[in-house]
Amino acid sequence: MAYVSLKHIDLTYLSKERATTALEGINLSIEKGEFISIIGPSGCGKTTLLSIIGGILTPTAGDVSIEGLSVTDQKTITGYMLQQDYLFPWLTIEENIIIGLKIMGKLTDKTQDYALSLLEQMGLDEKRKEYPSQLSGGMRQRVALVRMLATKPKVMLLDEPFSALDYQTKLRLEDLVFETLKQQGKTAVLVTHDIGEAIAMSDRIVLLSAKPGRIYKIFEVPEELRLLLPFQVRNATQYNELFQCIWKELETIET
Repeated sequence: MAYVSLKHIDLTYLSKERATTALEGINLSIEKGEFISIIGPSGCGKTTLLSIIGGILTPTAGDVSIEGLSVTDQKTITGYMLQQDYLFPWLTIEENIIIGLKIMGKLTDKTQDYALSLLEQMGLDEKRKEYPSQLSGGMRQRVALVRMLATKPKVMLLDEPFSALDYQTKLRLEDLVFETLKQQGKTAVLVTHDIGEAIAMSDRIVLLSAKPGRIYKIFEVPEELRLLLPFQVRNATQYNELFQCIWKELETIET
């Protein structure tokens, strides 16, 4: 049985004037520990699909299950990392990383120690008493990653988490997030417009067509690339070959 299963997902928005189908016939199985990227033209429903996987949006038809149970029957089983870090500016870094545990009623000495150990792993232990405004953008995203991991979600949902960062910071953070999730055996779904990022971080890449969003093609990333860190992947010959292949398919959709 797949760890995450999407079966016959449709989503239609209704208004007084018309019915607009955003997603249609989405079927996808994701294995435990697998890293999946979703790419496609603007307006194809990438973020909408991510919200359905997270149980934030309810599809018009179909079902999403994690470990055989519908996401609608489970609470807080997914973690989000977004383009903006959404740290609370009036809370210290330590207070920010445990806020999810507080909301879920899971804050104990043990869970707080775990969150602080993650902060230390990210090289930010000395920043725990500082406030978000005192940190760089890359540091703030590392804090957001710790906050997500602290609640031990079953599935990580990443929505353009590096797009607001400068390129050098983006590449460093890709390596850090990739290595952290792989070490912890986490299942992750990334939405990105960046083909290179998708190749560098993923086991498989799902290309959606637009209006309505359907799975157009799924690309398997070669095992040789999956064993490398994202920065190393970008320097490999197979990276360029796969990039060109995906680029051509994307051009076909958009023309």
